[in-house]
Amino acid sequence: MLTYSVKPRGGVVHALEVAEALARRGHEVELFALARDDEELFREPAIPLRLVRHVPLDAPFDERIQRMMEVYAEGLRPLLAGYDVVHAQDCLSANAALALRDDGVIDHVIRTVHHVDDFTSPSLIACQDRSIVEPDRVLCVSRPWVERLAEDFGIEAGLVRNGVDPRRYRPGARGGEGRFTVLTVGGIEPRKGSLTLLEGFAALRDLVPERDPLLLIAGGMTLFDYRHERERFDALADALAVTPHVRVLGPLPSGEMERLYGCADAFAFPSVKEGFGLAALEALAAELPVVASDLDVFKDFLIDEVSALLTPVGDGAALGRALARLALDPELADRLRAGGREIVPRFTWDAAAEAHERAYEVVQVG
Repeated sequence: MLTYSVKPRGGVVHALEVAEALARRGHEVELFALARDDEELFREPAIPLRLVRHVPLDAPFDERIQRMMEVYAEGLRPLLAGYDVVHAQDCLSANAALALRDDGVIDHVIRTVHHVDDFTSPSLIACQDRSIVEPDRVLCVSRPWVERLAEDFGIEAGLVRNGVDPRRYRPGARGGEGRFTVLTVGGIEPRKGSLTLLEGFAALRDLVPERDPLLLIAGGMTLFDYRHERERFDALADALAVTPHVRVLGPLPSGEMERLYGCADAFAFPSVKEGFGLAALEALAAELPVVASDLDVFKDFLIDEVSALLTPVGDGAALGRALARLALDPELADRLRAGGREIVPRFTWDAAAEAHERAYEVVQVG
């Protein structure tokens, strides 16, 4: 199993969890990741882990990406011979593996497309396109992306979905010091709808000032430099007069992140684009009421007013009203928690591993 990072982004979490679930089902699985010299995997894995180390170039972005792919491919070259399945979880890993397949080092490459990014970088556009059209088998974690790859690329992708471990994400004490605490996970970046989140949070504070709402933003490690988005975020927070009530926590150790889900009052997820929305599933497992964008990937497993409140993409006012409803209506929050409890058992990592087994059989038989 190949992934491009050791940080807890959705695709990296998926790679680790699926690999561990396959191992529990009796397979011999190793996880490979690209990492700087000062990095380690975000949590201790239950399977063998091999890190291919790289030193970041002080160069333009496209050159850095190209170099990372080259280093990953060369690091993997002496390690991958003899595996029955080589499965990449992102475009960078897939391009490294495809180079080795073309050189005859490995027989085939499977790639999971979590979502298709709107890249502007020429190197990443080429990386993404090749990683979708050239693998021997393509998988997706949500039905809408299966349909999108068929429409946009003519690719027949398999569906494997995501999972969640309810032993890790459990309900906890809600709301410290009487404040209504809103959590989001994913950092500050355009795809996560961070500016919409601020607008919604400001509206929430206006609607329920007696609850003195607090916003917690966790996570956010990525290849991209989102400093300009952070500058826009900080400027908007100042303009909306909410800066003192926003905490940007950044990446957290695994146990701390899990505890954070357990102590918030609501989970806000105003994303513009997602492959599945693993963080929303983790919130459901922690019995944290979810307010999310009405993206097709969310509607594939969430039902508005039953297991979540879904609001129009980019509509901060609607997001704020939905969060205020949760702050003022405990019965609504309890209803959404009950709806979430119905969903979580359907998304286990064991079920995801079983779907992967079927996909691997197709490739090996073929």
